Amino acid sequence: MPGGRLTQQERQQIALGLADGHAYAEIARRLDRPTSTITREVMRNGGPAGYRADLAHRATEQRAHRRRKAAPRDPSAAPQAHGRDAEAVRAYEETLTTVFIQSGTPKMMARVMACLCISDSGSLGASELVQRLQVSPASVSKAVAFLDSQGMVRRERDERRRERYVIDDDVWYQSMMASVRSTAHVAETARQGVGILVPGTPAATRLENVARFLDFVSESLARAAEQAREVLYTKPETGAEEQRNEDRR
Repeated sequence: MPGGRLTQQERQQIALGLADGHAYAEIARRLDRPTSTITREVMRNGGPAGYRADLAHRATEQRAHRRRKAAPRDPSAAPQAHGRDAEAVRAYEETLTTVFIQSGTPKMMARVMACLCISDSGSLGASELVQRLQVSPASVSKAVAFLDSQGMVRRERDERRRERYVIDDDVWYQSMMASVRSTAHVAETARQGVGILVPGTPAATRLENVARFLDFVSESLARAAEQAREVLYTKPETGAEEQRNEDRR
């Protein structure tokens, strides 16, 4: 299995494979690369629909250049807890950030979210975020203000009265419920249009069907989120991860 960074030719093969509808595993097999390498490459460079070989190659070279310039301060060079692979952690953080961005989160806010998510404590201070993300304090402040307004993070004070930013497990439930409320609002607005456009007309019927569909979806999501909420606080059983890995094999 070859090591090192993907070549430009390999990236072109990835783009061709995506265009032909091949799964990541199939593309990885043809390139004799780990599936995780292909998944990470695609997700950090536009996703399956937006992947471009030339842009991906250029972005990789730019990231490598930035890392070389920032090498003396590179937080990934510090020893990782629990014996983690620093490079693998850094790559995963980029992948998670990309997924957040694709879901609609602005880039800087997505970077802060990802950084908090992969921290064991789920809590970091402004100076820690500045150091880890290699950005200005103003960028962190703006990102946290946005995330706080959306209920995605909360602020607290430590024993020295310094402000820290926390991502709770419950944030995923709150995010889902916010989506439910947004969907329900669209449904209600569609329903208002039925009377204006005269019931029974094609346009009114279309809006009525939209409202009924979104009502069903929002109610189902709310019910599922409420039923599954406790999963967010479930501790993994001993050996559960090993069993999942065995099942994948």
